[in-house]
Amino acid sequence: MQRRLSVRSYPATNHDCTLHAMVKNSAQAVRKCLSLATAAESRVSVAAEHPSMSMPRAKSQTRRKQPAYALIKAALAKRIRTGDVPPGAVLSESAIAIMFGSSRSPVRQAFEQLELIGLVRRFDGRGVIAGKRQVEPRRVPITPEMLGLTDGPFEAVRSDAWDTLYYKLEREVIYRSLFGRFRVSELALARHFRVGRTVARNLLLRAQAIGILEKGAKSHWYVVPLDEDRVRDIFEMRATLEPLLLKSAAAKIPAALLDRMAERLRKGIQYRDRVGVGELDEIEGDLHIQCLSYGVNREMLEALKRTHCAFVIGKHIQVALTAPQIDSFMDEHLVIIEALRARDGDAAAATLRRHIEWSHSKVAGWIAEFRAINVISRVPYMA
Repeated sequence: MQRRLSVRSYPATNHDCTLHAMVKNSAQAVRKCLSLATAAESRVSVAAEHPSMSMPRAKSQTRRKQPAYALIKAALAKRIRTGDVPPGAVLSESAIAIMFGSSRSPVRQAFEQLELIGLVRRFDGRGVIAGKRQVEPRRVPITPEMLGLTDGPFEAVRSDAWDTLYYKLEREVIYRSLFGRFRVSELALARHFRVGRTVARNLLLRAQAIGILEKGAKSHWYVVPLDEDRVRDIFEMRATLEPLLLKSAAAKIPAALLDRMAERLRKGIQYRDRVGVGELDEIEGDLHIQCLSYGVNREMLEALKRTHCAFVIGKHIQVALTAPQIDSFMDEHLVIIEALRARDGDAAAATLRRHIEWSHSKVAGWIAEFRAINVISRVPYMA
C-alpha cells in the first residue's frame, strides 16, 4: 500500500539528513528491493488518480548562520595557514569573488578581517598578499583546488537564504528523479521562490554541478532520471575511479591532515549517538572529496563530480523513509584512513572499493522502498 504524504513548507538545510543511514544487512536490502519491485510498478497510475498527493518531507534542523564574508575569511585563513595558498601569492577581489560565487563586497570584508589577524597584507597593487612573512608579491595562479573549492564556486560560500531555497529545490528534484524526466522552468522557479532570475539560475547551476539537473534542447532544464541503471552506473564509476585516485594520492596527502581526519572519526565513533548530520557530511567529504583531490589524474576528479549526487540521494530518500540513523560508514572510513596513514595505498584502495559496493546495495534498497510507498505531486516549476 502506498503512503499518501504531503509536503509542508519548511526551511530545509544541508543537514536535513545524510547518505549514511544504516541498512543492517545487504542481503536484506536486496530482498527488499526485489519484493517491492511489483508494488513500485503501480506508482504512476496512482499518481495520476491522486494528483494532489505530495512527497514526504524532512524535519528542519537549525544551523548557525554566518555571513558570506565570514565563510570566505574562514576558507582563506585555513588555506593560508596550511600553505595551500603559498606565501606571497597575490589575491585579488575579483578572482576570489568568482571562485566563491559571491560579489566583491564580502571578499573585501574578508580581506580586511584577514589583515587584522595578520594573514594577509596590503601592497602597492590590487588585492592583498598572502602570508605573514615579508616576501615579494608572487603572481601565481590561484586555483579552486588551492582554496578547497573542488565542487565548484557555490560549494564554499552560500547565503542562508540560498541554502534554504537550494535544499528545497534539491529535495524536490531528487524525489522526482526517481519517477522519470521532468522539465524545470527557471522563470517559474524564480516566481515560486520570489527571487530574481539570476538567483534561480544559480540554484539550477548548483544542482547541475552534482548531476541531478541537465540542460537539453533550447537550453531548457531537465531533471536527470534516476533509474536502476543510472544508480548502478554511478556506483560502478565510483568503485572504478575512486580506488585508483586514492592509491595515487596515498603518498601525497599530508600526514597532519590524515591525523585530523582519523581523530574526527574516532570521536564520531565514540559519540555516535551525538553526531549530527552536519558532522557526518564533513566526514564523508574528508575521504571522498578531500583525500581524492590529491590524486594525480585530474580528468578522473572531474568525471567523479557527476557522481556526487550519490551523497544527496541517500540523504533525502532515507529521511523520507524513516528517522535519521547513524550508519556504520565511520568505522569503514577509519580503516581506510588508517591505511593511508600507514602509506598503504593498496589496502586503502581495496577497502574503499568494498565500501562503495556496500553503499550501492544500501542505496538500491532505499530507492526501491521509496518508489513503492510514495507518489509524486505537482510543483509550480516542474512539468
